[in-house]
Amino acid sequence: MRKLLKTALISAGLIMSASTFAADYPAKNIRLIVPFGAGGGTDAVGRTLANSAKDILGTSISVMNRTGGAGAVGMSFGAQQRPDGYTLTVVTREIASLPQMGLMQHSADDFELIRMVNLDPAVILVPADSPFNTVNDLVAEAKKTPGKIKFASTAAPNFYLMALEQDQDIKLNAVPYNGSAEAIPSVLGHHTQVTMVTPSEAIAQLRSGQLKALGVMSEERISYIPDVPTLKEQGLDVTTGTWRGIGAPKGTPDEIIEILGNAFDQAMASEQFKEFMAKGAMTIHPLKAQEFTDFVKEDTKVLSQFIKK
Repeated sequence: MRKLLKTALISAGLIMSASTFAADYPAKNIRLIVPFGAGGGTDAVGRTLANSAKDILGTSISVMNRTGGAGAVGMSFGAQQRPDGYTLTVVTREIASLPQMGLMQHSADDFELIRMVNLDPAVILVPADSPFNTVNDLVAEAKKTPGKIKFASTAAPNFYLMALEQDQDIKLNAVPYNGSAEAIPSVLGHHTQVTMVTPSEAIAQLRSGQLKALGVMSEERISYIPDVPTLKEQGLDVTTGTWRGIGAPKGTPDEIIEILGNAFDQAMASEQFKEFMAKGAMTIHPLKAQEFTDFVKEDTKVLSQFIKK
């Protein structure tokens, strides 16, 4: 009986402690882990969101870049921190793919997913003077000459390419590059013939006319490149892209997740953040905690179809 009473008192104490802790939150500065290098798209989104949210939360949000393993190092580090709301992590699509490939120890299940921030489709790009003017031109040539078309791949495996290859039963010659910063110059220099990146990564070359977009891999056309048709409009049932969001270590109190979620909602709705995203041709796609969690689970299933092959 005494043991049961002691257990009950301890449990009650823990509940009261967590509630009191949440009521005082945030009582100090927050740290945001970005699993990619400074200056990249994920870093820029994380920093701008942190800057937009700091006044709402009433505390500073410092950014720590912890790179390596295509995001695995930083996200695993974030998952292992104390679940007190003072270390958050920018989580990206890699958290749905790398664990399935055995390249990351932690997974989305090790996080409380707070908010999805943005979702950007991939766009298929070729040089401005390319003979390909539509996705169907590219597919027809790939069927005629299997494995001959050189594709500048920003990652290995490249899930954008795999989605197209599987849907159309084609094979391109994937040439590996270290991200879009290398892949785009390769296409511009005609070392390769085609690449797939997000619009934000190539918006300057698209606006200058150096690159030509054959199609965007989204459900509907996007405002930043409104003249580019979707693949669905061209008869191909392929939609894919990338996403970013914010997570906290598993076990972070619900009250703190709610405080952070509301703050990030306001930050994403701020003029500062909206102007930054529009300038960078990135789409704000806010999903609340449960919606984001469900989205990641579904995307993990989608990616598993390619990883098992």
